[in-house]
Amino acid sequence: MSKGLLEAVKARRTYYGISKQSTISDDQIINLVQEAVKYSPSAFNSQSARAVVLLGENHDKLWNIVKETLRKMVAADQFASTEQRIDSFKAGYGSVLFFEDTTVIEGLQKQFASYADNFPKWSQQSSGIVQYVVWTLLEEQGLGASLQHYNPLIDEEVKQAWDIPSSWQLIAQMPFGTPTAEPGEKQFQPIDERVKIFK
Repeated sequence: MSKGLLEAVKARRTYYGISKQSTISDDQIINLVQEAVKYSPSAFNSQSARAVVLLGENHDKLWNIVKETLRKMVAADQFASTEQRIDSFKAGYGSVLFFEDTTVIEGLQKQFASYADNFPKWSQQSSGIVQYVVWTLLEEQGLGASLQHYNPLIDEEVKQAWDIPSSWQLIAQMPFGTPTAEPGEKQFQPIDERVKIFK
């Protein structure tokens, strides 16, 4: 692992304070996501990962959908904190939506029946890799991001709003923007309790 990559891995954090500013151009953001999706590995080279980049009004629209969906579910007297959290994501520059194409997964289950039960798990692993690569690349460009999971509550409205294929399963949402606050201190469990060495 190169020093550059290791430093990028260490630097990646969850940022909740983000602004409607970007350190790079829209074209650079789009290229970053495209390259992450293209080059991230997947089981059986399935390439089942899908992504949608939302900028400008489309980014705002996403978080309005989340807010109005939750407004119907959260008691009115408890909604203020929920609204504040959603507004902090909307305050960002853009969002990346991560999907997995279930058509690809189902095709592999039929083609390789012995592994059928594993393909949905491997699909989630593949999606996690893409999410991590995008997150780390955004960090490297001076952008703060966090990973959110309002699926499946918003799935249908998101698909309708951006004409997303029905076979695409929403996995996560990543709002990003120029950081306005430092992330909290990260706590680590003892590494010798998490990694065993035999030599």
